[in-house]
Amino acid sequence: MADVYYLISDLHIGGDEQLQQVDFLDELLGFLRELEENDEDAELIINGDAFGLWEFTEFEGPEKFDALLDRYPDLFDQLEATGREIPITLIPGNHDYELAAYPAYVERLAEYNVTLEQEVSIERRVGDSLVHVEHGMQEDPNNRIPDFGNPYANPPGYFVNRQITSRAGKLSDRGKYNWLKDIQAVTPMTEIPDWLVSNYFYREMSPWLRYSVVPFLLLFNAGVLYVAMFALDWFDVWSLPLTLVEEVFSFFGSAGRLVELVFVGNLVIILLLLAISIPFSVFVWDARKTLRRFGLVRSPAEREPVEKYYDRARDVFASEPEVAVYVYGHTHRPAVTEVDNRLVVNTGTWLKRLNRVDPPLGVLPPVYYSTYQLNYFRLSATDDGDVLVEYDVIEKSDPDEETLLQRLLTRSPRRQRNPPDRTVVNRTIEGSSQLNESTVTE
Repeated sequence: MADVYYLISDLHIGGDEQLQQVDFLDELLGFLRELEENDEDAELIINGDAFGLWEFTEFEGPEKFDALLDRYPDLFDQLEATGREIPITLIPGNHDYELAAYPAYVERLAEYNVTLEQEVSIERRVGDSLVHVEHGMQEDPNNRIPDFGNPYANPPGYFVNRQITSRAGKLSDRGKYNWLKDIQAVTPMTEIPDWLVSNYFYREMSPWLRYSVVPFLLLFNAGVLYVAMFALDWFDVWSLPLTLVEEVFSFFGSAGRLVELVFVGNLVIILLLLAISIPFSVFVWDARKTLRRFGLVRSPAEREPVEKYYDRARDVFASEPEVAVYVYGHTHRPAVTEVDNRLVVNTGTWLKRLNRVDPPLGVLPPVYYSTYQLNYFRLSATDDGDVLVEYDVIEKSDPDEETLLQRLLTRSPRRQRNPPDRTVVNRTIEGSSQLNESTVTE
């Protein structure tokens, strides 16, 4: 057993065509090089989804490993070099589940000093406690492996990635912007429809059409109010509001008439929408019910997805009292959370992160701002035998991909609060723990 454990996950390296681009390759090589040069008794644990094997459609089984070697020779050379100095352990996630199904992967990775554990979870002793590590796909109904180790036991998520994500990688460079490949960074999966609409509107729609409809969409909410005032006047209920608005428009001359024209256009659109809303709402209701059945839309009554992992952590804590830290990945959201006086750690992702921002006015599509958060966790024992969990981020500039219109319509999202730099889990009583030295965040 090592004295120090470094944990990363969800690199998603590999896939068809545009998906083979790895934006963080230089940073990953630098991180591995630093581990190679550090004078520590350390182990690197890659907690699932190191590779995007599901996203390969032109190769089958271990042939995909040859494709990885061919595309990323520098990465495997550095893994081999780092692995000569410290152990590197890899467990399968859902996107690289095939690693659990073919013994050949164990031998091939061993050639580059990487130990593949074909298990759902592994544990490591740190001080007086155990750390439980698993990818987390078994708590996700769309990606749960029904018969772990069986190469044909693929969950629904496999077919989504095979048919949609892989296809996106092949088609991405046909767009006006090379954006479709980022579909693998969209989480949760229920965000995909809104993300597609957003990119069509802001990137692919003909400019003349986009800028023609922006005033109507931007003033749509005000247009609804104008419709209400028009209806009050039409039915002789209250004419004063519409009269005042028309006087304001006339006061501003041509500019006022132009705004009034937009409102009249919105009036026509809203009346048409009202005419078709009842039959259309029936179809929407039925479609949402179907999508919810397939897990593509979450109902308001459902709990937040993260709660499933807290329940899983509680089960692990109850069955193994020595476990003080439960580690998972999969959701791409780095976090350190207190659960029953112990720690639940999410190892995040090195993929691009998409932060949704809704325009404050009108009914315009949301904007997804791209950021990077190349993070890792370092676990070690204190002098008292407690578990020290440290969090660090490798700096990488954000891609700055947003269009001028996207920036004009929204404010840049606030930086999400990082997990604490330092958290200590004290095992004070047999079977229980307490936390010190940090404010634990979700």
